[in-house]
Amino acid sequence: MNQPLRLALVTAILAAFSAASHAADAPTVTISGFGTAALTAIDTDDVEYARFNQAAGVGKSPRPGVDSNFGIQGTAKMNDWLSFTAQGLARKNARDAYGAELSWAFAKFKVSDEMSIRVGRIGMPIYMISDFRQVGYANTMIRPAQEVYRQIYGDSYDGVDAMYQHNFGDTTVTAQVGIGKMSTKITDDNRVQYKPATTIHIVAENGPFTVRFGRADAKVSVEGSESLDGLLATLRRVGMSNVANDLAITDVDGSFTSLGFTMDYKNFLVQSEYAVRKTDSLVIHDTSSYYTMLGYRFGKITPYYYYGNIKQDSDRSYAGLPSTGPLAALSAGVNSAMKAGLQSTNAVGVRWDFHKSAALKVQIDHIKPRDGTGAFLKAKPGFNDTVNVYAAGIDFVF
Repeated sequence: MNQPLRLALVTAILAAFSAASHAADAPTVTISGFGTAALTAIDTDDVEYARFNQAAGVGKSPRPGVDSNFGIQGTAKMNDWLSFTAQGLARKNARDAYGAELSWAFAKFKVSDEMSIRVGRIGMPIYMISDFRQVGYANTMIRPAQEVYRQIYGDSYDGVDAMYQHNFGDTTVTAQVGIGKMSTKITDDNRVQYKPATTIHIVAENGPFTVRFGRADAKVSVEGSESLDGLLATLRRVGMSNVANDLAITDVDGSFTSLGFTMDYKNFLVQSEYAVRKTDSLVIHDTSSYYTMLGYRFGKITPYYYYGNIKQDSDRSYAGLPSTGPLAALSAGVNSAMKAGLQSTNAVGVRWDFHKSAALKVQIDHIKPRDGTGAFLKAKPGFNDTVNVYAAGIDFVF
């Protein structure tokens, strides 16, 4: 779906909700929104810093594109057992431009007080904060920890899920299973597809503590990548079809498993996740990643610190390739494709809840790449320095 059509669809859905809310026999309609207005910059022009699924980022000159977004959501409750929800989101995307997307668009059927079923476009529950990771106001940090949150492309899938919630004494357990398909752009010439994707999501909440387990499995394909397709074609042309087959990404098995924990006890805040990605392709690398955030609330002021790290579990080079001669450059291309962007981050920040529905955040990230350029974009040859990322913004809801 192209961007103008997405924007028109979101506008039409929300307009329909607004019109329905004025009708005498209309369903109960609620409309809400969220956004972030932020500026981000780094201390070098040798690379660009971006969030996952952004085609371009920022250098020394502060820009709003990395951390700014705007979303609006409408829910129409038809009766006690049926409701419809749609959410539109505008942000910088894989085309290096602001674009609108239909993030959610589902019907929810309430089967009982403890069970419900959703059909349509649904948020994929693969992270601790999957449902609200774009809602800056709902999170302590200015952005999710990139070491973990850039491992899976895409936020939602088209399909169906079922959710069951039950109280066991003081503990509330929510279990969610789903199946669907997703297709999302990585860059202009690069699209990743998951079909089908199956998910399981289990959350246990007890007072200030929350523990969450998530698992997603899918057949993964990458289409339209000129760089990857060119590399595979060259490998086959010189008689290295076995190497090309190992690097190809067509209906390969992939999985993502994560475990998370949060604590909001008195004034202490803790949030941590650990995630493992595995695939049968050497280009979508096997990785293990984690982060931990610690914060303390002084009235409306919350300073915080987090550390994140990622390591690669699959091979970072292909054994037996020629290192000299006419095929040396091709071997270097293969080994480059097999390397995940490794890095660690130490970050400090502060959140000031200056209004009941708005918060000011300032955050500094100190990012150290390892064996390459990490997750930075457009790196100059030989770059291997640490980078400081500076961001300040206002998160709001309405």
